[in-house]
Amino acid sequence: MRRNLRVAAYAVCFRDGQLLLARSPGPGGVPEWVLPGGGMEHGEDPYDTVRREVTEETGYRIEVTGLLGVHSRRLTGDPRIGRHLDHQALRIIYTGEVTGGELRYETGGSTDFAAWHDLAAVPGLVRVPLVDIGLRLWRERPPHGRLPDRPEEVAP
Repeated sequence: MRRNLRVAAYAVCFRDGQLLLARSPGPGGVPEWVLPGGGMEHGEDPYDTVRREVTEETGYRIEVTGLLGVHSRRLTGDPRIGRHLDHQALRIIYTGEVTGGELRYETGGSTDFAAWHDLAAVPGLVRVPLVDIGLRLWRERPPHGRLPDRPEEVAP
């Protein structure tokens, strides 16, 4: 089975009650909203990754204002049906504040549009699960930087 690890860094950025999101072509061509951020380059610090990725995807420069947490997700294929993949995504999620730049859209990258969204409108958007994970980390601020994902970890 082929093993793969991807490390990425993302930012939760608010301004005037609005959340900054980027739009990515989703499965089947249906666009979905994502937190601005992305993959870490070899030798790059995650702090630098999130700053670079937010600028690439939105045009804004940010100051990293905090570390919300780390989210890990593992996807495995089933060799019986021809999927020989064991993929782990390690996502580092920061808070960020826009300090400069102008809103623009990425060309030739992983996203094609960026916009501010009212927080109340986010549940109605077609979005990747990481948006909700980032918002939960922002709201709950778990001291250990991890959201419970198994029923036995959820407090009563």
